[in-house]
Amino acid sequence: MSADLPDWALAQRRAVGDRIRQLRVERDIAQDALSVGVGLGKDAVFRAENASNALTLDTLLLIANGLGVAPSVLFDDIPRGPGLG
Repeated sequence: MSADLPDWALAQRRAVGDRIRQLRVERDIAQDALSVGVGLGKDAVFRAENASNALTLDTLLLIANGLGVAPSVLFDDIPRGPGLG
């Protein structure tokens, strides 16, 4: 799927992963502890932070909850895509 995405979409995916990492490190939470703590597979946060796969809305909501932030915080400062017009 990643190969089909435009560069700007991949950049946004990486930016969300970077934001998750930033928030997790600020809170001194290990990747596997966050993953398991919110009911995800052990390497789910690793995959999210490295933008190695598309995240579902459910996964984003669980991660945000585990970090103690509103889901919208994961998207703070994410660059916009080109839009349709």
